Amino acid sequence: MPTNGYPSPNAANYYLRPMAAKKSSKTNITPQALPRQHSFFENVWDVVRQIPKGRVTTYGAIAKYLGSGMSARMVGWAMNAAHVLPDVPAQRVVNRMGMLSGKMHFGTPTRMEELLQKDGVAVQEDVVVDFAQRFWDPTIELVL
Repeated sequence: MPTNGYPSPNAANYYLRPMAAKKSSKTNITPQALPRQHSFFENVWDVVRQIPKGRVTTYGAIAKYLGSGMSARMVGWAMNAAHVLPDVPAQRVVNRMGMLSGKMHFGTPTRMEELLQKDGVAVQEDVVVDFAQRFWDPTIELVL
């Protein structure tokens, strides 16, 4: 871990790489025989899929819900990787101030705002209007 306390961008690969194909020395079970567990990224995407139309949440709120309250940056990496997944409404995730901080990952500078407006969320100067009223908190709305 770098001295700034944050994991490096390569840490994302840790969460996505599959388990090694070798047998455990303590059992005869190979990892392939175990049920597949979701990666951190997949868990993030599962939460984002549940954000209702017309609502937004934050990177930090998702991290807190997943039990990694200090991992908002990792949620950001997951959201950046989600743009190839058409069923993940990535536009509904904003920073803690309601700003469209991830807009540069949407192909055009206005695409995130356009998608939010299509969802019924007003945006002014790259900030969600009435952010507090639009905020969707997964720790309240979802059951673990």
